[in-house]
Amino acid sequence: MMHAVSILADQANYGIGGGQIYGQGFGLVFAILTVIGLWATFRKAGRPGWAAIIPIYNLYTMIKITGRSGWWLLLFLIPLVNIVLYIVIVLDLAAAFRKGALFGIFGLWLFPFIGFMMLGFGKAKFEGTPLF
Repeated sequence: MMHAVSILADQANYGIGGGQIYGQGFGLVFAILTVIGLWATFRKAGRPGWAAIIPIYNLYTMIKITGRSGWWLLLFLIPLVNIVLYIVIVLDLAAAFRKGALFGIFGLWLFPFIGFMMLGFGKAKFEGTPLF
């Protein structure tokens, strides 16, 4: 009986594999790059850079930069609607820096660790929101 338990125990491997460690490492690097880029982008837009490190407040700050009402933050609680709203927000943010829709989709939505760095440290200037 003891032999059967030891065989089962040997087959159960609960350790973290190398792939998982690399995946978490890349995720952490991408998150740090996104925060650095978001910090610089917020500063260019005249907002405090530290807002980039506060999870819900950074979204609120992005909403305010685009000229939308702060009440939009509550709409982010609705599943699937939040995805569409975030796309609208990043498109508006790209337009506020005079960038196109492709930059908004690919640079700020799909690859934010690249797009926000380009906005924050590149030649793009905050021109304000085109809504008003």
